[in-house]
Amino acid sequence: MITIAACGKVKEKWMRDGIEEYAKRIRAYDKLTIIEVQDEKTPDSNSDALNEMIKKKEGERLLKQIRPDDYMILLDLKGKGFTSEGLAAQIEKIHTFSSSRITFVIGGSLGVSEEVIRRADLRWKLSDCTFPHQLCRLIVLEQIYRAYRIMNHEPYHK
Repeated sequence: MITIAACGKVKEKWMRDGIEEYAKRIRAYDKLTIIEVQDEKTPDSNSDALNEMIKKKEGERLLKQIRPDDYMILLDLKGKGFTSEGLAAQIEKIHTFSSSRITFVIGGSLGVSEEVIRRADLRWKLSDCTFPHQLCRLIVLEQIYRAYRIMNHEPYHK
């Protein structure tokens, strides 16, 4: 089972349509749940202390969605990068040796709290580039779908 736990709602229709398309494709291989937790308003003029408080609140909401037996993969710019083949191998390894439940966590626009970082079993660096956290959902789902195609020895080039 795959779960995506993410802060905030995806507002753009084209992005929601893409997310739903990849979710439908993934469900042909595995159960998939997408959970959106409420994000906090983040004005540009926030103090560091307020930013930490926002990350803590969002982090608490995210952590409530993760079961103790979930293998948690945190999207993190300081995490480990994978090729598509490497991600497929990692997912297969987790399912074989660690847990049948993998939860991918995507924090809010400010990142995540230290508590969320500590809970992570793996920190995944999606790219050297920075993406809007909502767009990350679409990219993560596409990469999960690609991983399942690779794990099943099926072509993927679309």
